[in-house]
Amino acid sequence: MGVVNVRISGEAEQALAELTADGTSTSEAVRRALVEAVRLRRRETMRLDARRAMADPSDREAVRRAMEEWADVDQG
Repeated sequence: MGVVNVRISGEAEQALAELTADGTSTSEAVRRALVEAVRLRRRETMRLDARRAMADPSDREAVRRAMEEWADVDQG
């Protein structure tokens, strides 16, 4: 397990105070915040990739064809 030392102030200090107000330890709050930050970054990347794909006519056509093919699959 790695150890990280950071200095925070201002907005980050207020955020940490909010995250620990319920008794959560500083270490646990920081661990959770790091994991959530990566999750949010990945989600944003996927959203941007999807927007780029939907802006590309050939990608839209590929999606349309795939949906047509899957429309014939039995749902039951």
